Amino acid sequence: MDIANDLMIIAFKSQIFMRNIFILLLFVSTTAISQQTHQAFQDGEWFKFRIHYGWFTASYATLEVKKEILDGKPVHHIVGVGKSSGILSAFFKVEDYYETYINREKVIPYRFIRKINEGGHTKDIEINFDHAKKKALVHDKKRNTRRTFDTKGDIQDLMSSFYYLRNNLDTRSLKIGDEKYVDMFFDNENYKFKLKFLGREVIKTKLGKISCLKFRPYVQAERVFKEEESMTVWISDDKNRMPVKIKADILVGSIEADLDAFKGLKHPFKIIID
Repeated sequence: MDIANDLMIIAFKSQIFMRNIFILLLFVSTTAISQQTHQAFQDGEWFKFRIHYGWFTASYATLEVKKEILDGKPVHHIVGVGKSSGILSAFFKVEDYYETYINREKVIPYRFIRKINEGGHTKDIEINFDHAKKKALVHDKKRNTRRTFDTKGDIQDLMSSFYYLRNNLDTRSLKIGDEKYVDMFFDNENYKFKLKFLGREVIKTKLGKISCLKFRPYVQAERVFKEEESMTVWISDDKNRMPVKIKADILVGSIEADLDAFKGLKHPFKIIID
């Protein structure tokens, strides 16, 4: 197989992985919710992830929290961006934008935006939530359609789930094998995802050694992933609960997303020194 074909295969696998990286991020905190909460994040928090296939860097993704006003209400405006990089962009260009506007106290979404271009496959969707009526108004801007769907109370979107559950995770009660679920509305469907806690592990990163919580999100086994249990996620075992590493075993090798840089953490960040 020539280099061009190799790059196309990597591009396709990386595109699938990057499309799902924001979904994977929501999984990392879906366990052991308690009534005693604290703010795990703040305005100005920013993460950057390097997505790679072995040594080959396929793309980068970022997550950022901003302070804004939406319809007269103060909100956290959270923006996720994923783009292909380097030579890969010449073969398979990816530009993914995800946004959510969430209530600053309850951390529930008012509006969710998904605008993507993945090798010519495009979507431009805006979802507005009415939590009182348990409704989601989906505006497909590409097809110029508007539809209303029923949802569960205080439903989360793709992005808000991660931040809501970061705020409500009681790590003290976690036991290996614990399984939890989260309700989420995405595009035009209600989803329920499952997550299993695998234990604690020290991860070696470019930033140093980090003590982490390890999780197994359950995904549908398709032509890309090897099996239902192909995903593994690590988050920092501290009050920040920031994503550190995501790994997906696919039919040919594995793709990983590693924390590359960060700023604006609310709580102190600790590196393990030998």
